[in-house]
Amino acid sequence: MSSSGGAAGLPRYSVAELNAAIANLLERGFAPRFLLEASVGRPQLKKGHLWLSLSDGEATITGVIWASQLRRLSYVPEDGDGVVVVGRLSFWSARATLAVQVLDVRPALSTVMRQFERVRALLEPEGLLDPERKRPLPAYPRRIALLTSVPSSALADMLRTASERWPGTELLVVPIPVQGGVESAIVAAVRGVADHHQMLGVDALVLARGGGSREDLSVFDGETLARTIAASPIPVVCGLGHEDDTTIADLVADYRAATPTAAMVALLPDQGAELQALAQDRSHLRQLVSIRWQRLRETLRHHRQLLEHLHPARHLAQQRAWLQHQRQLLQALSPQHQLNRGFALVRNGKGELIRSIASIKSGEQLQIALSDGRFLASVKRLEVEPPPNGGER
Repeated sequence: MSSSGGAAGLPRYSVAELNAAIANLLERGFAPRFLLEASVGRPQLKKGHLWLSLSDGEATITGVIWASQLRRLSYVPEDGDGVVVVGRLSFWSARATLAVQVLDVRPALSTVMRQFERVRALLEPEGLLDPERKRPLPAYPRRIALLTSVPSSALADMLRTASERWPGTELLVVPIPVQGGVESAIVAAVRGVADHHQMLGVDALVLARGGGSREDLSVFDGETLARTIAASPIPVVCGLGHEDDTTIADLVADYRAATPTAAMVALLPDQGAELQALAQDRSHLRQLVSIRWQRLRETLRHHRQLLEHLHPARHLAQQRAWLQHQRQLLQALSPQHQLNRGFALVRNGKGELIRSIASIKSGEQLQIALSDGRFLASVKRLEVEPPPNGGER
């Protein structure tokens, strides 16, 4: 910079000096890195570098992603995408050109939701989001595959919840990446478990990721992942992000849990509740058995009484008693019994019983039978008894 100047003593620069001063000022006075929210316009690939226009609708600035950085990005923006850029200012002194050097770029929420709606519009007509196609979860799963980041707080929460609720279920942990453009890796993991679920003994699959922004969850909005989940032969439970976050994977899964912990609660029974239910069932069964035994005892007692009543000895005793009664009755009605009481049987000479004095003649021989023998008697005189109450004969 030249110190000689005009009458006002203003500093004098050459173009190169001015541009260098501006560059120095920017380096000293501006943050080395910053976040920039913008929409992408006119992306162009030149010599491996991606040039694009970054705009907020009121102002525009040029952005560039160098080829070396572009190869490392999991997401490459397209025209019209809303993005959040991690960048720094680059000022080329030779041309006095200012641009944002993009160090990292992620889709903004508007882009994420646009992608969400696009995939949803593709899958919904096919019925992949219908509640009717969702399968019930196994009541007592033998083994569950947990697909999540390892290590992570989500995994720790799921392991703790499983141990507390139902330690009898085995857990197969399958590490997966959950950040950035890793849909293909997640799809491969889901397919691997689904294709070999019988050999692995897996009854259900949990796809989990804890926390993060909605933009971070955009990897679970992919069409390929959604179709892979829908084709799984075993039930799939998604526990992604927070309670308010909903992804395409959540809509396709057989069960959408608000969090990874909630996914384990949905899949595993509560051993405390199960033990209480078993105790109630045991008490109920004891009551049923007691009532059943009481009824059986009453039935057995009734049958025993019936058998005793029908026993041959009892029947024989009853017959003996009846015969004895009949014998006594016959004895009471027999003529001999009457003879024993002092009565006699009178027969005429022909052996016919005399029932009335009218059939007896004076001088007739009669046979008189007593209890211990008989004798003959001759009728000397007949005496007729007057009828009762003085009536006529």
